[in-house]
Amino acid sequence: MLIDEEFTLKKLEIFLAFMRTGNLARAAAELQTSNVSVHRAIHSLENALRCPLFKHEGRNLTPLESAYVLEERAQKLVQEVVDSVRLTREAAGFSAERFKLGALYSLTVKTVPQLIMGLKIRRSELNIDLILGSNFDLLYKLKNMEVDAILISLDEHASDPDCAQIPLFSDDIFLATPADSPFDRAHEIDLAEVRHATFITLTQGFATHQDGNQVFKQAGFEPKVAMQVNDIFTLLSMVSSGVGYALLPGRIAAVYENRVKLIPLQARYRLQQHIGVVFLKAKERDPNLLALLAECRMYANRHLAA
Repeated sequence: MLIDEEFTLKKLEIFLAFMRTGNLARAAAELQTSNVSVHRAIHSLENALRCPLFKHEGRNLTPLESAYVLEERAQKLVQEVVDSVRLTREAAGFSAERFKLGALYSLTVKTVPQLIMGLKIRRSELNIDLILGSNFDLLYKLKNMEVDAILISLDEHASDPDCAQIPLFSDDIFLATPADSPFDRAHEIDLAEVRHATFITLTQGFATHQDGNQVFKQAGFEPKVAMQVNDIFTLLSMVSSGVGYALLPGRIAAVYENRVKLIPLQARYRLQQHIGVVFLKAKERDPNLLALLAECRMYANRHLAA
């Protein structure tokens, strides 16, 4: 081997601390170790280099020219190693300066802004990329490490041995109608009354599309679908314009609140979405992810208390 096994980065760090402080005691205090440990590390480094670094004058160590050469080179070497570790961790998504958060479109109304604000307070230097998509797309991106965490509906597809999850809240499914529909003042709706109506749905892969199919199945009819769209805000715009009805979660009530009515379903049709954060178990110690999870737990506790 070109490098002696006694030559280690830890000993270089101890050597640099001694050169910086000029004193065994001060170097030991800085490193939170003993004078003997500092002296032993320096002596071991000399053995590994097979040349002296210091002149021993009683209990004092006076640096030789060799020590100054090593100091200059070692400072660069240690910094290179530190940078290499940081870049390697960032490439793997650990404690990077950028955090990629995936979320359903509907969660941008309230949940996502609150979580991002809390995360920025905890880690102000962090840049956050928000990636929006369906349950299916976001799970795919998470498993391929294209995102660091996702906020989705915790359906059966979200259960994966490589992933962990934290529930945030549960949300009822409602019938969304234009504000001037015949049902806009109803306290609840029997879906049988709208079996001949035109519906708008999200495309496959969205949790709300899957939940809607389940509700229609319970109601015993196939809806007449006028169109499918790729985001919930386009769907709401279509409903508000009178293009058709839709089955939607209650969290979007604040959007088009004067133009779209959310009518509760009768008890036999009621269904809840369970929203939560999903992340890879392999990354659960990443500081950025830990900060997000802390915010998610606080958010969930606020919902339980409400």
